[in-house]
Amino acid sequence: MKAVAIIPARIGSSRFPRKPLSMLGGKLVINRVWESVQASGLFEQVIVATDSEEILNAVIVAGGRAQMTRPDHPSGSDRVAEVAQGLDVDIIINVQGDEPFIDGEALRNLLNCFDDPAVEMASLMTPCLDPLVLRDPNIVKVITDLRGNALYFSRSPIPYDRDGTTDHKTMRHIGVYAWRKRTLLRFVELSPSPLEHCEKLEQLRALENAIPIRMVETAYQGIGIDTPGDLINAERLLCQA
Repeated sequence: MKAVAIIPARIGSSRFPRKPLSMLGGKLVINRVWESVQASGLFEQVIVATDSEEILNAVIVAGGRAQMTRPDHPSGSDRVAEVAQGLDVDIIINVQGDEPFIDGEALRNLLNCFDDPAVEMASLMTPCLDPLVLRDPNIVKVITDLRGNALYFSRSPIPYDRDGTTDHKTMRHIGVYAWRKRTLLRFVELSPSPLEHCEKLEQLRALENAIPIRMVETAYQGIGIDTPGDLINAERLLCQA
């Protein structure tokens, strides 16, 4: 199977403008993400998909690969699909442009899912052990069926342990997605779905349209950079490494 990683990166962000061009340990955040994915050795190509010539040039100057996309895409999936459309490839992995510590083993396990011909889409999850995180609506939770396919994603704690007598492990979703190319291109043609509107979670569109999502458990914690405060924490992590 031919696999390509595409990293969507836009210049505008309400919580952290120009985030991909922020410095982290002497390098731009977007270049750290590209280098981490490239270092996995799993992909024929690693491409940054961006709406910004500034990001494009910064990636190319650093030795990476980047491609301009339309500026009006409503989501990272749409930006990834625009680039994927022109590629001769079987599997696309969408790694967010704010995940500089992305783990190669987690990416490998995602790719291995597609040895099963029934898998059309896959994503990552990790145990949610902190009660404060469990109740945080910014942290997305996921529950799966007995085969490991997602049943539902929510900003609320799920499942609800009514009697408090089970040892069910609550899982936190990590937003790294893998797709068969045909499935990604189908997905972006679908209209936003009712549950997607309700929870503001794009992945629910897949479930509501009968696209199964195989979930892969990982120790990777999904250390993304959404705010300037997250960047400070990421700098601390880098110093500890």
